[in-house]
Amino acid sequence: MNTTQPVRKKKHIRKLVKFFLNKGQIRNHLLIIMCCYTALRISDLLRLTWNDVYDFKLKRFSTSISITEKKTGKSKIIALNGKIIKALMMFELENIQPENFLFENKRTKFAISRIQAYRIISDAAKVLQFKVHVSCHSLRKSFGYRAFKSGMSLAVIMTIYNHSSIAVTMRYLGITQEHINKVYLNIEMM
Repeated sequence: MNTTQPVRKKKHIRKLVKFFLNKGQIRNHLLIIMCCYTALRISDLLRLTWNDVYDFKLKRFSTSISITEKKTGKSKIIALNGKIIKALMMFELENIQPENFLFENKRTKFAISRIQAYRIISDAAKVLQFKVHVSCHSLRKSFGYRAFKSGMSLAVIMTIYNHSSIAVTMRYLGITQEHINKVYLNIEMM
C-alpha cells in the first residue's frame, strides 16, 4: 500500500502558497495555509464557516477555533497563527455572511468537496513539477513533520493528531530509522 508522505521541503510549501497568491486565488491560498497550519483533516477544514474565524459583532478575527472532529468526535481548540490571520484578511469581509463556508464553491454556495480540494492541491503540485505526490493529507502530515523537525516533542504532536501512541505518530510522519540514526550520530554528551 502506498501511504501519503508529508511534504518535507519548505520550499515546496512556499511554492504552493505563492502559486495561488500569484494567480489571485485567495480561497485556494487560504486552503494551503490552513491545511499546513491547523493540522486538520480536510473533512473538518471544509466544514468551517466565517463565523468560526471571525467575530462579526466585534469586527475582528478570532484567535482560535473550536471544533469537534468528524472522524474521532473529539473536541479541540486550534490557535490561529499570524499567517492564517493574514490570509483571512485578504478577503473582502463586507460581502461575507457568518454562515458562509470559508472554502465556498461560488456556484453552489456550499463548501467545496474533498475531491475538489484534492484536485486544487495536487494539480498545483503537478504544475509546479514536484517530484512527490502532494495531497490535502500530505499537508496535514507536513504540520507534524515540521513540528518534529523544529524540536517539538512527539508526545505533543501525538496529542495534536489525537493518535493512540507515539509509534502511530512516528509512522504517520514517516520518521524512519535514518532519522533515529541521525540522533545517535549527532548527539553531544561531553
